[in-house]
Amino acid sequence: VMCVCVNSYTCCSDKQRMCFALQIAKTGPMAEGAPKKKTKYILVTGGVISGIGKGVIASSLGTIVKSQGLIPTSIKIDPYLNIDAGCFSPFEHGEVFVLDDGGEVDLDLGNYERFMDVKLSKDNNITTGKIYQRVIERERKGDYLGKTVQVVPHVTNAIQEWVTEVAEKPLPTGEVADICIIELGGTIGDIESMPFVEAFRQFQFRVGRDQFMLVHVSLVPQPSATGEQKSKPTQHSVRELRGLGLSPDVIVCRSKQPLQDGLAAKIAMFCHVPPANVFSVPDVSSIYRVPLHLRDQNVVEFMWNHFQMGEFEREPEAIQSWRELADSYDRLSKKVRICLVGKYTALGDAYASVIKALQHSCLAANRKLELVFVSSTDLEKETASADAVKYHEAWRQLCSADGVLVPGGFGTRGIEGKVAAVNWARTKQVPFFGICLGFQAAVMEFCRTELGWTDANSTEFNPDTKHPVVIDMPEISKTHKGGTMRLGLRESKFVVEECVTKTLYGNEDTIHERHRHRYEVNPDLVDLIEESGALKFVARDVEGSRMEILEVADHPYFVGTQFHPEFLSRPLAPSPPFLGFILASSNQMDKLRSSDTRTSSRTSIFSEPPSEMASTASSTVATPSRPRPTTSAGDSGASQPAMSEV
Repeated sequence: VMCVCVNSYTCCSDKQRMCFALQIAKTGPMAEGAPKKKTKYILVTGGVISGIGKGVIASSLGTIVKSQGLIPTSIKIDPYLNIDAGCFSPFEHGEVFVLDDGGEVDLDLGNYERFMDVKLSKDNNITTGKIYQRVIERERKGDYLGKTVQVVPHVTNAIQEWVTEVAEKPLPTGEVADICIIELGGTIGDIESMPFVEAFRQFQFRVGRDQFMLVHVSLVPQPSATGEQKSKPTQHSVRELRGLGLSPDVIVCRSKQPLQDGLAAKIAMFCHVPPANVFSVPDVSSIYRVPLHLRDQNVVEFMWNHFQMGEFEREPEAIQSWRELADSYDRLSKKVRICLVGKYTALGDAYASVIKALQHSCLAANRKLELVFVSSTDLEKETASADAVKYHEAWRQLCSADGVLVPGGFGTRGIEGKVAAVNWARTKQVPFFGICLGFQAAVMEFCRTELGWTDANSTEFNPDTKHPVVIDMPEISKTHKGGTMRLGLRESKFVVEECVTKTLYGNEDTIHERHRHRYEVNPDLVDLIEESGALKFVARDVEGSRMEILEVADHPYFVGTQFHPEFLSRPLAPSPPFLGFILASSNQMDKLRSSDTRTSSRTSIFSEPPSEMASTASSTVATPSRPRPTTSAGDSGASQPAMSEV
């Protein structure tokens, strides 16, 4: 029998038996007794500085892999001792991204899901805390048979086992990944990442060098005094990496401008790689150009040769769609101005998924996003007394916006500013969208203003209020914060037939969105709140006791959601509530009413996009200052967001 296997499968040597590929055709994937697929691994490390764009490079490689018809998966390694990202301050690491299974993970997993259109689990985020927890639990059970438990081999073995388990675990589709892309957080040389570096030094021999590829992302600075790009930081970074037992197969050079003539050859000579394996990734107009930029430098050909995978498609349909997306993103200029009123506006990464969801909706609405950040504390009366200039500037920004968005958050600081922003949007007929705490703030504002409950509040902020319109959920732990919220993908049911959000969701009776909250609208007061008919809770949980979506009547667009729809938004499949918000803010709600936009379609870049999604727009994000360098391939505009924000 002629073997028709691709090289990623192990073929039977017995010529009387059909090869693995033919077994799949006859009996389905992974039939009992069939040879096991060998997953290949790509490790992405970073040098010189953190926040250099490893996440976008890893996501771009996954996009390229998927465009060739292969199945990618991703792992993000964070060398901190936390078990997960759930208890992080947004000022420390940016937003906490939530997965279907309730995992609270690093925001880079959001990058992977958006770029590759995959669903990941909490196990796809490895931390030092998780590894040590597993090792200590094994030691307590006696699994090490009384041996001295050490970093090598016990911790390094646990790391390798975790990576292998995740890579070989069937995805939600039932398939096993062909290529697992692993991003090692931090910078080579960091003390906390040493066990992971040593683990991968061993891992490359465990799986075989032909199944393992190392991509090192490094900064090439260009001092303004000379204008000459400097390769020395990259040389030192690679030398450090090689001294630890890992030699890069590919070096990705991040810079403001394309690499100058001769620099790639110089880096190759001193870093022990062929010149063709040095790739230049300068700042570009949008992150959607990064996969295209890598493809134009023949990264696909290198990967396929390295892994011995045979032929590849030069210009697959998915890449053509991606190219059209990137071109359209740069082309249009009609703007929509959105004011984001939040608590963590000093760091744009704190709202990474919200920003991306807005951009995705602007692509569908043919608008360029102009996003301004306003700190909710600056809208409060106390600020008027302490700093009148800051107070009036904040209100000027709010009043000049086409739409107002109030995202989630925790704690009392700035809550009255959020309530004030809600009141402005509701009473002045400005399109409004509230998420999680923004949803709760909308309930508080309505009850204070329309129902006369002047002390209406959340028990999070005032436990003694006479009108607790938002309360803590009874099943939530009062003593432990980590992993105790209502988390993950949950079902909601529409209880009102004629409403804007149901139309946005394609008139589905039930929807599934991701949640992250520990407080809810008080179910005992819902009937009183809805009595006037001005505010309706149009969707609830499956039991009907928890409020999920609210709408205000006789308003261009006033919607609040208890869930976080930004976590499921995709470039060509924008989140329905976000899309409705952008359409209303740009005076395009007639598109929704005339069904010109199929808002419920959850398409992806890897499938045929709806025709109305073909024309897209770019965005300008007035990103606030942040502590890390902005050496990024960010979005267009005077102030560019970090490249790691996908």
